[in-house]
Amino acid sequence: MGFEEVVGPQGEIGQDKVRKEYEKLTRMLIGRKITIATMESCTGGFLASLLTDTEGSSEVFRGSYVTYSNEAKILNGVPEEIVERFGVYSVQTAASMAEACRRSLKTDIGVGITGSFGNADPANPDSVPGEVFFSIAGEGGTESFHCTVPHQSSRFGYKLYMADVVAARLFEIIGR
Repeated sequence: MGFEEVVGPQGEIGQDKVRKEYEKLTRMLIGRKITIATMESCTGGFLASLLTDTEGSSEVFRGSYVTYSNEAKILNGVPEEIVERFGVYSVQTAASMAEACRRSLKTDIGVGITGSFGNADPANPDSVPGEVFFSIAGEGGTESFHCTVPHQSSRFGYKLYMADVVAARLFEIIGR
């Protein structure tokens, strides 16, 4: 399964910038009547939070799964074989996450994101700090991405960084 390598900006991302991006993104989704759901691991529901910060988001946001553990991913539709064969931190898992939330919440778009931020995950040997996979599933198929996140000063900084990167891809895909 292929993926596109994406590179975000160097350094830290400002919270105000990311919040404004998500307000614009949510308004675009509302204007185009495009529904969305997320299944998040490393971002811990942050993408869902940003999407729901805009008034009227309930028109398009259907829900989110925060699947921090392997078991939660599997319970919410990621095939156990995917996690066992490719690892929890893989393009295959991210794609399955995006497809599972899209399918279960019956949305136009599903976003799945998995990865490690500052430290290695002792529960998963495939953990590489700073390596994140995410996928965006839609009617036309699933597009997958890999991003190596530069060191951030906090976990919140890592979440902001990835939210910025995901928003850029969503704008690109929705704008087609």
